[in-house]
Order: sequence, then C-alpha cells, then structure tokens
Amino acid sequence: MALNVVIMAAGQGTRMKSSLPKVLHRLAGRALLQHVIDAAARLQADRLIAVVGHGADQVRAAMAQAAPDLRFVLQQPQLGTGHAVQQAVPELADEGTTLILNGDVPLIDPETARALVAACDGRRLALLTVHLADPTGYGRIVREGAGVRAIVEHKDASPEQREIREVYTGMMAAPTAHLKRWLARLKNDNAQGEYYLTDVVALAVAEGVEVVAAHPADEIEVLGVNSPAQLADLERRLQRRQAERLMAEGVRLADPARLDVRGTLACGRDVEIDINCVFEGRVVLGDHVRIGPNCVIRNAEIADGAVIHAYTHIDGDTLGVKVGEGALIGPFARLRPGAELGPEVHIGNFVEVKNSTLARGAKANHLAYLGDATVGERVNYGAGSITANYDGANKHRTVIGDDVHVGSNCVLVAPITLGAGATIGGGSTLSKDAPAGQLTVARAKQVTIPGWQRPRKKT
Repeated sequence: MALNVVIMAAGQGTRMKSSLPKVLHRLAGRALLQHVIDAAARLQADRLIAVVGHGADQVRAAMAQAAPDLRFVLQQPQLGTGHAVQQAVPELADEGTTLILNGDVPLIDPETARALVAACDGRRLALLTVHLADPTGYGRIVREGAGVRAIVEHKDASPEQREIREVYTGMMAAPTAHLKRWLARLKNDNAQGEYYLTDVVALAVAEGVEVVAAHPADEIEVLGVNSPAQLADLERRLQRRQAERLMAEGVRLADPARLDVRGTLACGRDVEIDINCVFEGRVVLGDHVRIGPNCVIRNAEIADGAVIHAYTHIDGDTLGVKVGEGALIGPFARLRPGAELGPEVHIGNFVEVKNSTLARGAKANHLAYLGDATVGERVNYGAGSITANYDGANKHRTVIGDDVHVGSNCVLVAPITLGAGATIGGGSTLSKDAPAGQLTVARAKQVTIPGWQRPRKKT
C-alpha cells in the first residue's frame, strides 16, 4: 500500500522576527525541517512532499542536497492548513495512506509516525494527540465517549472547550482517497477566513468513517517552534535528553545542563566531559578521553587516553581531524581540517595545526603554526615558529624529519625539507633544505655548521 508523506513547511513564523523561513531555523545544528525529513525517510515512503510558501526558494535551496527525493509544492497565498494540503493533492497517489507532518515540529519519532500510519490502517482517520498542562494555541479534541467527534481550533473554541487538555498536534494519517474527497469539501466560514485541515474530522464523522487517536511516547515529539523562546526551550530539552543518554552509557558529564551535541557523539569507556563543550558533526571519543571546559569539537576522532585541555577548538570540516592515543592538546589550541596527530603528540597553547601530520611524540607547545606539513617522530617545534606554506598562489609542503629541533621564532619557507636530527637555530628564516644532523642558522644568510652536535639533556 502506497504511503505519501506531506510535510507542512509554508508558514512564515512572524514571532521568530527573522528573514529566515521558520523551518530553516536550527535545532541541535540542523534545520527544523531536516529533522522531520530524516524521520520521514525512515518510514520508506513512496512520495515525500513539502508544502512551501514563505521563503520557498530558500527552503528549496537548503534542502536540495540534503533531501534530493523531496518534492515541493507551493502554497501562495497561505490560506490555512487545509489549503496547504490541497496544494499537494496532485502529487498524491490515489491508493494507500497519506501521513501529514509539520515542518516546525522537529522531534517526531519515526516509531510514533509509524504507529500513526498503523492506526489509520488504510480505512480510518488517525490523529496524533497529546495531553498538555498548558494547551494554549492548540486545537482541542472533542470526544463523544471514546470516539473523536471534532477538533476545535483554539481561537474558535468556547471557554468550556478551552479547558480540554487533549489537543491535536497537527499530524494525522488518512486514507488518501478519503482525504482528497474531504479536502475538496473544506470551507472557510470561520473567524480567520481560512481552510482548516481539522475540519476533515467532522466530514469523516458525517460519513461514518471511524476517527481514532494515537499518542507519542514523549511530549517533546510534538512540541512546535513558533518563537525564539520555544526554539531555545526545545533545544535545552533535546540536549538534556542527549546528556542523559550519554550518562546512561557511562560518560561522566560535569554538568549535563551545559552540553551541546549538534550532530553525533560516540564515546568509549571512562570518558569525562567538562562544562560548556560543543560537539558538532561526527565526533568519536575513545576510551579514557578527557575533554576540558569550553571546547568546541567538530568532525574529529580522538583516540584512547587523549586529553583535550580547556578552550581548544577542533574543526575537522570535510577532511576531519584525528588525535592519537595519549596526545595532549591545548589549552587554547586550534586543530583545523586535515590535522592528523600521532600517539603522545603535544599541541600546546595558541598552536594551530592545519592539513599536517605529526608522528609519535612530536611537540609544538607554544605559539606556533604548522600548515601543510609532515612532521616526524620526537620533533620539538619552538615557540613563535611557523611554516610559510602559501606563496600567494599555491600551497607548498614542509617536511620535518625525525628528531628535528626547531628553535624559537623560526620561519620555514615551503617547499622545504629538514633532514632527520637537524637543529634549526632560533630566529632563522629558512628557504632551503637543512641537512640531516646539522645545525642550520639562517638570518641574513643561511649557514650550516658541519660537525656540530646538539647538547645532551641533563639527567
């Protein structure tokens, strides 16, 4: 039996006071509409249709890549919810069931949507309802015994009807053939002069079609967003739910109220996360990882035993970032796309790494930049040193061999190779390769001192 899913996404959302269409405002890092599309996709619908209106071009552009199979229909002007679904009628297959979801109600669970379709069973009108402590603004469910007889919009409800706590969530499932017939019979003789989708209930009752109700597992599934305050409230509810899931898996959160997961966060055993941390995209934390306060981590894999100190910013973007076992990062460090750090690497305060690999035990502890570089094992990279990897037109690579010591305030002008065991004197600007095992100083002129041996550390 064919399943059509219609997502209502035409509303302007005037209380948002934004030029951005309401359904494109972000919750946990994704557009409200994207959350609904993701839920609908799990139902394996035959047709997925979005009714757009305000900011239609913006919505189409935003969803073009995220949901290539999504069909769009335009509601212009916006004359009510019934009018919105009427615009989708030409896209609906005659047989089967049509499920109607709301683009500004982002957290509908696919299992709840599936249960709503099952309640319809191709022959009933099934409504998703919920009992709210404060039902203001919602259409009230009017029952006769156990059966639903009508939905009365809040603005049209009598004082007695406004006392009803069971409300319509805006989501329903109906036999498509019946729905098309009911939509054609809608009238706009109400206080707003609009065509209400809720009026199909009375039409179904008049025809003797059974009207049933299904219910969500959690109130959060049916909460809509009509104002910045509601968006913020839903964000905190969702983040609290995610924090509880992590803690149930054994993650230790310093304060579950001060965590933001705007993507997916997978954690190993014995993980600690301090306050005010933001995780975006896909982040994987291995066993025994410690994340300090006020860190932002996006698209990164952090291996077992690594410590990310306070105020570190890791942004993997499309290339990703990898941090090896036992590495120490920060505080105030920045890892950019393509940074791959081996085991026991140290990246200290105000050090930036971009598109570079650092092998086991390499260290850049203070005020340094490594871009487009390949760094060997046990390298010590001095404070104030940088790779000058961009000539104004192209990026070039710097290769630093094992056991190289780069002094403070050095500039390595790529392309350049520092041989294994080389030492670069502080304040040098190198534009030529440095021989392995030698001391090279380049101020006015680059000079290599043969036979020089680095002083041994005191033990």
